[in-house]
Amino acid sequence: MTDTTRTVERVQRCGSRHGYWRGVVSVAMITCFMSLTPATAAWPEQGPTEAVKGTVTELLYILKELKDPSRSEARRWEIEQVIRHRVHYEDMAKRSLGASWAQLSEVARREYVGLFVQLLRDALANRMVEYSGERIGYLSERREAGFAEVKTRLVGDKVDTFIDFRLMSQDGRWLVYDAVMDGASLVGNYHAQFASIIREGSCAQLMERIKEKTLIVKLFEKSGS
Repeated sequence: MTDTTRTVERVQRCGSRHGYWRGVVSVAMITCFMSLTPATAAWPEQGPTEAVKGTVTELLYILKELKDPSRSEARRWEIEQVIRHRVHYEDMAKRSLGASWAQLSEVARREYVGLFVQLLRDALANRMVEYSGERIGYLSERREAGFAEVKTRLVGDKVDTFIDFRLMSQDGRWLVYDAVMDGASLVGNYHAQFASIIREGSCAQLMERIKEKTLIVKLFEKSGS
């Protein structure tokens, strides 16, 4: 069963059911996931470049098939599943907190990771709706000891820049754990923002602020596009 088939089945099951921090990360880092090139293999057989393309294909399919505002709940759920299967979100969440991660209990860590996934979900969906016309070219791929880097170029009316995806191999799959544009890391940007909030308050306050933001009706839900 292919990744697209899995997505189709999830959409069928969910269809009948019912700018976070826009300065946190460059629009280009989020929109660089967008391409119309289909995935060519199941996860165990995919290389890093194919893994990125597969992620893009699933997300575009979800946003197209579940674009009606009345299906926003299903759309959010589906996008979150892509992140949970395609992105090394636990590693990203841990590194986004840096040294503060060690201060959290196991319960607090699990809560934070869950909130971080929602943060990625909303940011990604918002940017894909706003910049769905951009094009991405896959330039090169480099692997070393279970890690890989896929260099891409994002081109469109609003941007023309180079983005490097960083992936790691886990259980036979290549998972994205960071994206870098002009030397600026996606995780690094989150870390800088979070560290500032924690310095002024605490990890608990950071999580409360994320919770508050996730309750807001998102742009991609209001637009229905």
